[in-house]
Amino acid sequence: MIGIDETKLNHLERKVIEALAAYATDHPAPKIVEAATVCGCSVSQVSKAIKRAGFGGYKQYMRYLYDGELPEQTQLRELERLKQIIDGFDPSLVNDFVELIGSHAKIIFFGYGPSHICAQYVEYKLRFCTDAFVTTPPDEASVRNMVDDGSLLVILTTTGQYRSFHDVCLFARSRGTDVVVVTEEFNSRLMAECDRYMVLSHHRQPDELKPYQKTRTVFFIFFEQVIQQILAERRERGITE
Repeated sequence: MIGIDETKLNHLERKVIEALAAYATDHPAPKIVEAATVCGCSVSQVSKAIKRAGFGGYKQYMRYLYDGELPEQTQLRELERLKQIIDGFDPSLVNDFVELIGSHAKIIFFGYGPSHICAQYVEYKLRFCTDAFVTTPPDEASVRNMVDDGSLLVILTTTGQYRSFHDVCLFARSRGTDVVVVTEEFNSRLMAECDRYMVLSHHRQPDELKPYQKTRTVFFIFFEQVIQQILAERRERGITE
């Protein structure tokens, strides 16, 4: 079949793909539950076979069968998205974040999953270019023990949908901590939970990806610019590494 490398599929996955292709020749597009019946397997097996064949999900495969829409190459699609983000990069966000760092003696980064790993990386880099105490606690309980009046809590989240930050933000603000949420995708619910809300992109990653599956490349782009600006300002003041 055009656009599908069947050599990557096992016997059941190949059977699913071929059965649905044959069904599409003289039937309207089935719901995924119907598709499972046609293929003689479970819904999850249908979904897995379609993704293994290179499609983003069941709906995309149906569009391919009935409308001839070929699946995009995910890697190229992500590179194009990143190019759009870089072309429209807003340096004022960098300026604002550098100013926030400079006005706090303690900076606490926090996130879940891959965002937590990004926070650890940023913590490591900032320790070499700022006099502030910078840390990335492993969980909410540790955050609650660290926040105090005058500290800055930086929440990193790609979508804000994996897990709620409401309780930890509410607690931090009750202790006089400034809270800034840095996110890739706009999420109106997050705006009410912080003092500052920074959205890094208006170009969304594919909605079929779960939050933990989405890339964190935009975070690295943004924070590397923050670090470079801090270093430039230190050089201007005659502060050497």
